[in-house]
Amino acid sequence: MQQVTQKRELPERMSWARAMIFAIGFFLLSAILVGQIPGYVYNAMTASSLVEFERGAFSLGLICLACFAVIMVIEFLFDPKPVVPPAMLAGVGSIIAVVGLAVTAVVSLTGYQSFPSEKTNLLSVLGGKFLWFQANAIDLVAVGLVILFVGLATVFYSVLAMGEQRNPDRRDLGTTPVIRVGLIISSLLLIVFVYSYNYNPFPASIQPLVLNVILGVAVFLALGAFALRLHYLMRPVRKNVMSGLYAVGALGLAQTGALFIVLWLVAYPLLALLHPLPVLGPYLTNCTRATAIPTSCSFSQDAGYLIDAIISSSFFGALLAAIWAWKSNRNLVVVGSVVITAVIALTALVLHTSATALPTAMMLCAAILVLATVWSMTARREFAVVGEGNLGCLGQWLIMGTCLFVYLSAFAFFSMANFAAEETPPNIPNPINTAGSTDSFVMFALFAVLGAIQFFFLARNRYRV
Repeated sequence: MQQVTQKRELPERMSWARAMIFAIGFFLLSAILVGQIPGYVYNAMTASSLVEFERGAFSLGLICLACFAVIMVIEFLFDPKPVVPPAMLAGVGSIIAVVGLAVTAVVSLTGYQSFPSEKTNLLSVLGGKFLWFQANAIDLVAVGLVILFVGLATVFYSVLAMGEQRNPDRRDLGTTPVIRVGLIISSLLLIVFVYSYNYNPFPASIQPLVLNVILGVAVFLALGAFALRLHYLMRPVRKNVMSGLYAVGALGLAQTGALFIVLWLVAYPLLALLHPLPVLGPYLTNCTRATAIPTSCSFSQDAGYLIDAIISSSFFGALLAAIWAWKSNRNLVVVGSVVITAVIALTALVLHTSATALPTAMMLCAAILVLATVWSMTARREFAVVGEGNLGCLGQWLIMGTCLFVYLSAFAFFSMANFAAEETPPNIPNPINTAGSTDSFVMFALFAVLGAIQFFFLARNRYRV
């Protein structure tokens, strides 16, 4: 009896190097969404004062709504049937950028970086300085940075849209020289900052200014490289991803931003409402003085656990949905993932605008933007398989060793962030500006170099999954 064997359709195959970059990106995204953000909300809710929770909720809501606004600009400009002329949006974006720059400069130079101040007494309700808001509940630096970001993004994409009107090319140009130069310079500036931050090579009088300028340029270049790479990534499949991009903005970012703004508005009155309730009051609130309600109150640990569980499970469900949709809606998952990664990078910046926290916040922002850009480059199959090679013992070690070194170097890199008492203390000691050893920097430099060497040989050998 003759047996007829049907040739099955093989799934899409990729190199191990490309698969590893995808895995590293998803690991970072999962760790921040499921671990860091819920943990930050819990710490802010259960602190002795609600000021940090109000500032954080306001800044988170603001950056989510700002990114939704940028997505709507992209929809208006690059929809198959554009709605708004690019020149008009470029003019509007220029005005917004000037306003954002002015707000940031004025509040930074005058020192009036928060509202309301301790001396404000305007329409006081429930002991608040302005309505029911406590002192420093609104971060004006974050407001200026968000407005500046929306304006610059609007101008940037409007110029790209005007270019497309003159040249109807819709190809994905990959990693162009502009993107490469932006990534390389941004990465080199990050290296300069990390070294300077730990070993103080500049005079003490000018070092803070020099480091802030270095990081500002690094963030600007990394953000520009990411925005341009995202544009090229979506261009060939624009008809397929525009609806998904709108869903990420409207159903994800806009809803999340609105939720955090509502939390910012009602958090303080909610304490006054919940505290007198017979069962829920003692369970959800914690007040230190019975004569100062709600000024001496914060949310209890049980309330923090509840909100923590809701946020963690929501993000975990979204990550599972992305895994489920990978095969049928790959473009949506890739574009949505890199967009959310960029939003997280900007969130790290706007949540930490104090003088002590801003340098390392810009460091994290630039580093995550570089990762998001590399991730979007990988989505275009930069690591095309030329020849198939057996993985073997050497290949397995290269994969395991690279993952291990990347994890350890990233662990050390994030330990260098200096967010004072607001966050969990660093996992690896990093006593900067002292005579002590900078453990995080040494560990980061060592394992980053070892991981890069192993990844080079992994990519060179063209091992295929």
